[in-house]
Amino acid sequence: MGPQPARPATCRARRRGLTIELVGHPALAHLHATPNHPESAERLQVLLAHFEILEAAPADPAVLELCHEPAYVERVRGLAAPTWLDADTFGGETSWEASLLAVGAAIEAARRGGFALVRPPGHHALPGRAMGFCLFDNVAIAARQVQAELGFERVAIVDIDVHHGNGTQAIFWDDPSVLFVSLHQWPFYPGSGRPGEGNETTVNVPLPAGSGDGAYLRAFDDVVSPTVEAYAPQLLLVSAGFDAHERDPLAQMQVTEDGFRRIAARCATLAPQVAAVLEGGYNLETLPTLVAAAREGFARVGETG
Repeated sequence: MGPQPARPATCRARRRGLTIELVGHPALAHLHATPNHPESAERLQVLLAHFEILEAAPADPAVLELCHEPAYVERVRGLAAPTWLDADTFGGETSWEASLLAVGAAIEAARRGGFALVRPPGHHALPGRAMGFCLFDNVAIAARQVQAELGFERVAIVDIDVHHGNGTQAIFWDDPSVLFVSLHQWPFYPGSGRPGEGNETTVNVPLPAGSGDGAYLRAFDDVVSPTVEAYAPQLLLVSAGFDAHERDPLAQMQVTEDGFRRIAARCATLAPQVAAVLEGGYNLETLPTLVAAAREGFARVGETG
């Protein structure tokens, strides 16, 4: 497929140091209000209390159609009152603004090798509808936009959220320019990502409830790393969900803080440029600590023990 473009020196310097830029927007701590819902504005509030972020500009609405159907984009744009878009996905009058900021931050993180701290999450959003707390697929749109801007022929997405990234899988199922690899609890919501489900550029790694650091790191060493290395992406994006943590209220996995650090360190070795986008993680007490651990891991290239 031709030579890989040279990456900017600034990106490599950020990864070799111990600082990965955090990208987001303070408005995401109050927009897209979701009362009495696990995917709440408090998730961003606790992160903003712990970290300084680079403010991203909202995305151009046109980029949403890189991954989503125009009629669905217009439906979200037109929300004027609180409504349920599916059984557990809430939308309201500020959801459109929040979505553009989330997508804009994901794109900026992909450009600069950063970590986008955003909500609503995105990896369940299907081309034509909302699903699983997600309105638009932030990481998928970022992948397509950066491909267009930088001419990347191969982008990989590794999804470590405890739930299968069915929206991302659907968007890229027939697109060999994007490799999608998902590690997730199985059987579990949303019911996809079962053993044997996949194709040449869609690889699912279902793990049983109760899996912890050892199972995840073995899956990386046995499946994820060899698969991504063979694909040789010019950019790796990580759908960084933290709901596989041992104290998360929505799942039954046992990954520790150090486990997320080591997973991120493995990801950091797999492409010339690596970026991350926040997905799940619903324990407000542990979320900042887990983001900090992953941020350390992404910076520690080569430290994969």
